[in-house]
Amino acid sequence: MSAIKESVRKYLLDELNLPLSPEELSDDTPLLSSRLIDSISALLLVEFLEKEFKIEFQPHEVNNDNLDSLQLIDQFVQGKQ
Repeated sequence: MSAIKESVRKYLLDELNLPLSPEELSDDTPLLSSRLIDSISALLLVEFLEKEFKIEFQPHEVNNDNLDSLQLIDQFVQGKQ
């Protein structure tokens, strides 16, 4: 597992308190589309990603295409770095 995925997984489970066990949170678990993450949590996640990985989101980038799973988040962050 990539360092990005591991860091985001830990944040989701520890800070956002997703109602999942670590085993249930796979790389392709839908986060936004399944409503595991609401709009406020999505903004907190964006803030975390910006600080943790020193990237900047544009308003149009805060969407399911970039934030709906660990895999998509990993790809997005790598593309921004």
